[in-house]
Amino acid sequence: MTNYKEHLKEITTFIFDYDGVLTDGQVLLLNEGDALRTANVKDGYAMQLAVKNSYNIAVISGGQSQSMVNRFKPLGVIDVFIEVDNKLKVFNQYLKEKNIKPEQVLFMGDDIPDYEIMLEVGLPTCPADACTEIKAVSKYISNFDGGKGCVRDVIEQVLKLQGNWMNHVAFSW
Repeated sequence: MTNYKEHLKEITTFIFDYDGVLTDGQVLLLNEGDALRTANVKDGYAMQLAVKNSYNIAVISGGQSQSMVNRFKPLGVIDVFIEVDNKLKVFNQYLKEKNIKPEQVLFMGDDIPDYEIMLEVGLPTCPADACTEIKAVSKYISNFDGGKGCVRDVIEQVLKLQGNWMNHVAFSW
């Protein structure tokens, strides 16, 4: 297997699962039926920096909550797909609409619904606490668990390699 770092220079697009990647996978259920999740601010900083540096970022999730969409608006992430039954179909449609080649995509997933996309992208990645099947098809396994900085980890590596981490955009919050 090739070194995953060889793929970093080709990445123009980040696509993430939500629960278990951008969150720790735990959901607090309220009596009213709402579900509360926590998110990592460092992941958010890296995402908004990637957007400002003209990378594509999308979130594809089977989860259903308007709070998921609301989380990403301030970060500039507008391609958020929730309540997705067939992630691969949404993934393929997104690539076609944006004219993106699969080898330009870093995808991070953590569980079985992400498996098919993992097989299609240039750089399949996962958090440290992903399930065994996802780890087996990942070219990179973050040292960080889902919701604990794994998204920051992969974005930072790509932006650093491509010279977009500590640039003028990083300081324009």
